Amino acid sequence: MLSIITIIESIIRWIGEKSSYINVLLVMIICIDVFMRYILNTTQTWVIELEWHLFALIFLLGASYTLQEDQHVRVDLFYADRSNKSKAWINLAGTLLFLVPWCLILINSSFNYATNSWMMNEGSPNPGGLPARYIIKYFMTFGFVLLLLQGIAVIYRSVQTIFSSNTKSA
Repeated sequence: MLSIITIIESIIRWIGEKSSYINVLLVMIICIDVFMRYILNTTQTWVIELEWHLFALIFLLGASYTLQEDQHVRVDLFYADRSNKSKAWINLAGTLLFLVPWCLILINSSFNYATNSWMMNEGSPNPGGLPARYIIKYFMTFGFVLLLLQGIAVIYRSVQTIFSSNTKSA
């Protein structure tokens, strides 16, 4: 089981690190868009849509990596001063009660949403917009699959911490 978790975490780490380059691309596109809009007095619909597609990708591909690195937003009032075992119990409960069920719901609904879009060959409703809108919609499913996989890794690591005999205090 540990080897499977290690593979999952390696894949998520790789995707998270590589997806960070989307930020650079997004900044460049925004700079070009601002230049075109305010200096050349023109803009392109596809550029604006590409900006929000890239912004969505940053979050969809980075959420699981953020969870892996324990950098997500949390209420530290109930967490910061706890022992490693207590933190593991909190992580286990939160992952089982909230993360896993919501990921399963969102994977199912986003897959259906994207598939309907693909069946219609949905593109942008705006003239000059991006074609194949279903691609970004399938990334919603992919992002939640990654988050679910990282959630499984969190469950495994939490159970490991809970049942280890030499867990130190935080």
